[in-house]
Amino acid sequence: MSGAIGVFDSGVGGLSVLHHIRHTLPHERLIYIADSAHVPYGDKTPAYIEQRSHTLARFLIEQGASAIVIACNTATAAAVHSLREKYSLPIVGMEPAIKPAVAATQSGVVGVLATVGTLASARFAALLGKYAGDVKIITQGCPGLVVQVERGELHSMKTRRMIERYTAPLLAQGADTLILGCTHYPFLAPLIRDVAGAHITLVDTGQAVARHLLRRMETELSTRVPAEASAQFFTSGDAAQASRIMSVLWGEQVIARQLPREYW
Repeated sequence: MSGAIGVFDSGVGGLSVLHHIRHTLPHERLIYIADSAHVPYGDKTPAYIEQRSHTLARFLIEQGASAIVIACNTATAAAVHSLREKYSLPIVGMEPAIKPAVAATQSGVVGVLATVGTLASARFAALLGKYAGDVKIITQGCPGLVVQVERGELHSMKTRRMIERYTAPLLAQGADTLILGCTHYPFLAPLIRDVAGAHITLVDTGQAVARHLLRRMETELSTRVPAEASAQFFTSGDAAQASRIMSVLWGEQVIARQLPREYW
């Protein structure tokens, strides 16, 4: 039995997770979808995001995916349960890293940078109830940051000012640990460190997700034979623009293909 690992996100941010998957599972065939025609997911309804997630998962399975990673916190909150009900293959989602951040903080204050959709989800509320304990958790929605990454503006003055605005209230209340609660945000980590200070701990879940995927595949797909290592990239947006941005974020030349129209 062979197959691929399918990964999707609202846009190019999930490449931060794909990096960890490639490092942890270097011999796998990877298929990545940036749903950039519908980015950002953070301002869409849960029903809309769920519908898009099912459409993208169907495409990945038709392309041979034997496991799927939802490389998006907002899409995980909206769709992971219904996807798991529909499909029997391993489906791994994202969630803000409350538990490791609570373990890391020295000040007892943790800030969460995330999309509005993630912060409003029942899944996020459940994480707070389960792991926050006596630690003060301060949340900050970050409208516009996803779009900045989609545009490749990782170091622009506009992006810097947005980060200054979003981190200021968290730092003012004593946060020494910031959760990057969106897969786009790790690409802004150098700028966030520059703004917030080198003493601030940044936490994201990409590496933990890759390790969890490995365990799921070893347990549930033990008879599977890995295909030849490769990576394919698709987008529902402009293929030329996606290729340019993905090449920067992936660290090597990417040629993104347009999703067939029925998956737009």
